[in-house]
Amino acid sequence: MTVPPAPIAVALDAPDLEVAARWATLVTPHVSTVKVGLELYLRYGPDVVASVRGASGVQVFLDLKLHDIPATVAGAARAVARLRPAFLTVHAAGGPAMIRAAAEAAPETTIAAVTVLTSLSDDDLDAVGLTGGSPEAVRRLAALAVEAGAGALVCSPREVAAVRAEVGPDVTLITPGVRPPGTGTQDQARVATPEAALEAGADLLVIGRPITGAADPGAAAAGIAAALRRTAAGAS
Repeated sequence: MTVPPAPIAVALDAPDLEVAARWATLVTPHVSTVKVGLELYLRYGPDVVASVRGASGVQVFLDLKLHDIPATVAGAARAVARLRPAFLTVHAAGGPAMIRAAAEAAPETTIAAVTVLTSLSDDDLDAVGLTGGSPEAVRRLAALAVEAGAGALVCSPREVAAVRAEVGPDVTLITPGVRPPGTGTQDQARVATPEAALEAGADLLVIGRPITGAADPGAAAAGIAAALRRTAAGAS
């Protein structure tokens, strides 16, 4: 029986295109998605999407975090829609008109609205004028984004249960800041284990350095995928 890939988006924050493609080849037997971030995309352009997708047909999550006036974001979303990404990120803080423009410009791509970056603490939010702490800021931005047409939301594992209660079952919840036990948090402020994020209601877990920084990224991805399957089996 074929084992389905785990709901993991591996962040391919690689130093060059060759390494990114190699990582993608190693992990795609075990995960559903690979994520291309802003740095890699700006360095290599659209070619990076074809390189990491390869022949596997793995989902590509294009994490560009667009944030500009609606017309500019619509043009950018339209430009990358031809690459057929499964997900394209925009910042929810760009407002409903911007989110709606992105969704209309790329109708075959799920627009994923980033609520509050997982690198930000409550003190950081206070400093930029977002009051009420991260749970309240995330909740408000999540509701706004879904109303404007976002089909997915990006939030930390700590807020995912509250966001699920706010937006219902039909919105895809994507959680960065996922760290297996025993790994460092690096620049993430709000984190959880893969099992905890999945149990809280996340649909897609973004994991980067715990996989790509391992001696064997394929084995690391397989190990996390197996742990998630055990968690899912225990919950059923």
